[in-house]
Amino acid sequence: MNIRLINITNDKTDLENIRRLYHSAFPFDERAPFDMLLRKAGRANVNFFSCRDGEDWIDFLYVVNYHDLSYIFYFAVDDSKRGRGYGTAILKAAQKKYSGRRFFLAIEEVEKKYPNYAQRVNRLHFYERAGFVRTGQKMQEANVIFDLMSIGGRISNKEYRSLIRSFMGLRMLFFTMRILND
Repeated sequence: MNIRLINITNDKTDLENIRRLYHSAFPFDERAPFDMLLRKAGRANVNFFSCRDGEDWIDFLYVVNYHDLSYIFYFAVDDSKRGRGYGTAILKAAQKKYSGRRFFLAIEEVEKKYPNYAQRVNRLHFYERAGFVRTGQKMQEANVIFDLMSIGGRISNKEYRSLIRSFMGLRMLFFTMRILND
């Protein structure tokens, strides 16, 4: 594999593929407005990558940075590329890029009460194979509860809220996320 992370602010070639995948991979209640993500991608603390293997488009990765934190806000592999090791390869490339930082993400809460429990367990195992560990922390965004996973340690509620504030601004912070068990 020849994995490349291409910043979409420099190359918008894959933008329609990314938009399509974003809308199909994430439920409505877990999606920020795509145009907002694009606008914020121009900020110094945001990396919005189109990911390729050579010239073959694979997926996208959206990372928000704050001090020593790098938060995978969105990550999705194209349906036709899943199961081939691309997702793990992309995450390993990202880990190398963000080396020395606390690198974290949120996955849908893994509890038996959900109808897609098996899918959630598979997602958990995928991220564990890529080196992420559960922090034991839960996060709430609107009505959705997530489990936090990281490489490099836990994230405090204050740090998380500062990261989100740096990304979304003060007005949005009131309506957004919080760590439930800091």
